[in-house]
Amino acid sequence: MPAQANTSAQAADTTDEDDSQSRSIAAVERAMDVLLLFGRSTRPDLGVTEIATELGLTKAAVHRILTALRSRQLIAADPVTRRYSLGHAAISLGRAYLARTDLRVMAGPELRRLAAHAGETATLSIRRGDTRLYVEQVVPEQELRMEVSLGIPYPLHAGSSSKVILAFLRQEEIEGYLTRHRLEALTTRTITDQAKLRAELAAIRRRGYATSLGERQEGAASIAAPVFDHDGGVIAAISVSGPSTRFKSHMQQAIPPLIEAADRLSAQLGHHR
Repeated sequence: MPAQANTSAQAADTTDEDDSQSRSIAAVERAMDVLLLFGRSTRPDLGVTEIATELGLTKAAVHRILTALRSRQLIAADPVTRRYSLGHAAISLGRAYLARTDLRVMAGPELRRLAAHAGETATLSIRRGDTRLYVEQVVPEQELRMEVSLGIPYPLHAGSSSKVILAFLRQEEIEGYLTRHRLEALTTRTITDQAKLRAELAAIRRRGYATSLGERQEGAASIAAPVFDHDGGVIAAISVSGPSTRFKSHMQQAIPPLIEAADRLSAQLGHHR
C-alpha cells in the first residue's frame, strides 16, 4: 500500500506539473499574440478594449499581459490617453531583424555614395502596411546635419520617402489608403487635401522621384526615389535629405545620382525598366 500511495502521489505531482506548464505556455502564447497585434496594426497605438476585441480576450487578461510586457519595455503606455504602443525593446528587436535583411546590406554602398556625393544624409525606407519606416541611414560629417529615427512608422502621405512609395503602389492600394486615412498634418506644409495629394502622386510617377520641403519635419528638405522588386512592386525608397537652408539650393544636382542608385538597387532585386 505505501508503494502504491507513493506512485499515486508521483502521478498527481506529474499531472500538476504538466497542467502548470500548459498554463505557462498558454500565457506566453497570449502575450505573443498581443505583441504581434501591435506589429501588424497600422495604428500607432491601441487601447485595451481594441486588443481584447481583436484577440478574443478579456480586458482583465489584456491588462495582465500589457503589465508584463511593459515591465520588459516591449510595450509603452501613454499616461494621458491610456493607450499603448511598441516600446524600446520591441523596436530594438525589429532593428536586429532588419540588420539581417539583404536589402539593408545591399543598400549600404549606395547610401554611402549618395551621402558622399551630396554631403547630406542618405536613407533607406521600407513600407509596412499603411506606413513606412527608416531602416538605415548614412550621416555625413557635418556640424549641422539631418538624422532620422530608425524603426518609427510614418504615414504614407507626408515626406518624400512616404510619397514616393505611395505614388508607385497599385491604384487600388492608393485608393484604399485614402479611404482608410484622414490626411493628418505633421507640419504646416503637409499635404492634407486629397485632390492636391492625387495631383502630387501623379507628378511623382511622371518624373520618377518625390521632393519635400518641410512636409514631415520642419526645416528639412529631401528627395526620394522608389526601389522595385522583380515583380515591379515598390518595396522601398532611398532618399537624400538635409537642412532646408543648405540642401534646397542643390537638391536638383542630387536627383540624377539618386535615381541611378535606386535603379541599381532595383536591378539587384531583379527589376528591369
